[in-house]
Amino acid sequence: MEECGPHKKPLLRAVPIWPAAAALVLVACGGNGEPPLTGYVEGEYLRVAAPFAGTLQKLAVKRGAQVAAGAPLFALESESETAARREAVERLAGAEARLSDLQTGKRPTEVEAVNQQLAQARAARDLSAANFKRQQELFTSKFVSAAVVDDARAALKRDEAHVAELQASLQTMKLPARVDEIRAAEFDARAAREVLAQSDWRLSQRAVAAPSAGLVHDTYYYVGDFVPAGSPVVSLLPPGNVKVRFYVPETMLARISPGINVMISCDGCGTPIGATVDYVSNRAEYTPPVLYSKENRAKLVFLVEARPTAADAVKLKPGQPVDVTVP
Repeated sequence: MEECGPHKKPLLRAVPIWPAAAALVLVACGGNGEPPLTGYVEGEYLRVAAPFAGTLQKLAVKRGAQVAAGAPLFALESESETAARREAVERLAGAEARLSDLQTGKRPTEVEAVNQQLAQARAARDLSAANFKRQQELFTSKFVSAAVVDDARAALKRDEAHVAELQASLQTMKLPARVDEIRAAEFDARAAREVLAQSDWRLSQRAVAAPSAGLVHDTYYYVGDFVPAGSPVVSLLPPGNVKVRFYVPETMLARISPGINVMISCDGCGTPIGATVDYVSNRAEYTPPVLYSKENRAKLVFLVEARPTAADAVKLKPGQPVDVTVP
């Protein structure tokens, strides 16, 4: 067999072609006689960081390890956030206690104390009333002056006003607080709950878990290092973020569209791996210099990206060269 192609047929020689050799020719040339396209594997890494700065206290993973979604990755020192949360808990307890106190009115012992004060005020009023009556009789008999009677009358009015004041206070104490006061206390309690929620969130951000399952590609800090806010500590490569990039010539562009399946072959991959095209560039490029294909050199090509399944993605490594066969 001399060569393969859509318009050329193999020339049969005296040497027989064994089935295994024929299979190799089909793989090398593709099912329709076209040579496979050259591409490479690329990974979209998740760079996991904390939104706040701090000293790295714990690093729970190592490079090359597989982690599950939700597994702990790293933790920063959290003494300040823990203290802030305790303060928020105490403030919330105080706000809720004030609200409950306003809603239930005064305690029985406080009401009883006002009752005793009211009894004393009534006794003083009765005494003032008796003294006023006596002074009036003495004034009629001309034993005291009018000024003495006026003093007795003023004392009686004062004691009567004191009794009325305590009676009103007693009625008020048996009632809950005013609506506006209760509403203000409710707002205070609600604000305290929000502060506690913020404290919980800040504390949770000090210990970061894996957002998805994947391979730990790299770690960037050691325990004891100071990590700036937003600086990645761990980079992950989820299986769904592995893709294959290859270039197709303009003559094949009509056969490529998102959703079609292609076959990927690589060294050590075993059987070809299926992948689904999810991106076709609408802009032509020159053949990248990394692709040393004499047939495609100096021709315009279009970038295509395809993604294998998560089960097959673990067989591929970023940067690995692959051959892509388009059906």
